[in-house]
Amino acid sequence: MRLRTRKTTGLLRTCGVWIGGLFLLASLTGCSSSIYGWQVRTNSTELSPSFHPASLEQDGVAIFPAITAPGLRGNEVGLAHYLGQILRRVSPNWQIVSEQDTLARLNRQGLAGQYTSVRNDYDQSNVLDRDALRKFREAVGARFVFQPRLAAFTQVMQDRWKFPALDLRLTQTRSSVMRISLQLWDGETGELLWTSIAETAMESEAISQDPVYLEDIARATLGSIVSDFLNRKRASKYTPLNKFLDDLIKEAIPIEKEKNGDGGEPPAK
Repeated sequence: MRLRTRKTTGLLRTCGVWIGGLFLLASLTGCSSSIYGWQVRTNSTELSPSFHPASLEQDGVAIFPAITAPGLRGNEVGLAHYLGQILRRVSPNWQIVSEQDTLARLNRQGLAGQYTSVRNDYDQSNVLDRDALRKFREAVGARFVFQPRLAAFTQVMQDRWKFPALDLRLTQTRSSVMRISLQLWDGETGELLWTSIAETAMESEAISQDPVYLEDIARATLGSIVSDFLNRKRASKYTPLNKFLDDLIKEAIPIEKEKNGDGGEPPAK
């Protein structure tokens, strides 16, 4: 009797795997090429009449590190770097000063303390001080400044295709929500030239334990904001059907390197 029970349990477990596999295959067939399901909604102001994007080719733009609320600190790291990569791809003629170079030049000119003070004030007021911006412009060598801010970021994992009786879980839904704002400032006049806010919802169905990575959702969010800026759009909705944005996400996914016989990385040549 015990042997029959074990066989029955094993048969049920096997059937569960096959049924779950068929459900998973059906859910993946016919989807877009994106590894995620996602959508972004943006809302942007009009560009100031005193500004033209061609000015970024002549006078340059510096990227300041992203700012965020205390409860989110740590998540903003890397956002300015991703923004720089996106800007270089879409507008290679712009004179872009990366986050790394911006901070290095400010520190080289002895402005690290003042930058920290301006950053703290901006966190409270959402305003970059005009006099400080003029000093930063001379030190960095770029008239304009992109200032990103991370307003929200959450990650959730939820089991799907779960069979409690068999202690079997086939897939999980991993979802993330991110909200980012981006401002463009004139370092000469202190004028706020443009502001955009974007909110992204991204999810994936997976058997692995991989989450929706922050870099992937950040690229979709920042890429949507940049698209609005270049096309002078006030409000937009983006999905994986936008090939440019979908490619931005795919490019961030590392390709597994071939391993050698002992399971390590292949030897350097």
